[in-house]
Amino acid sequence: MAADLNEKVERYERLLREALAKADISPIENSHMRTVAEDYKNMARSYYEDGIHFIKSEDPVNALICFSYGHAWLDAGARLGVFDVDDDVLFTI
Repeated sequence: MAADLNEKVERYERLLREALAKADISPIENSHMRTVAEDYKNMARSYYEDGIHFIKSEDPVNALICFSYGHAWLDAGARLGVFDVDDDVLFTI
């Protein structure tokens, strides 16, 4: 079971890291939707950083939760249209 959990943590960490790199903010500067996009991306980035903290603390369950939540913020932003994405493997588009 631990091997499966550790593999999932590694996979979800990689997926979130790649998604963060590809989620380009699309709304124009100084618009309300730009603020929404920045908030979504900041939440995803914060969850990523928390996940890394939990890996270092040897808490893979909370790391996996963080990586999953972080990716959910990016997916929601992609569906809302505040991120310019074209990868249907990393995002639900």
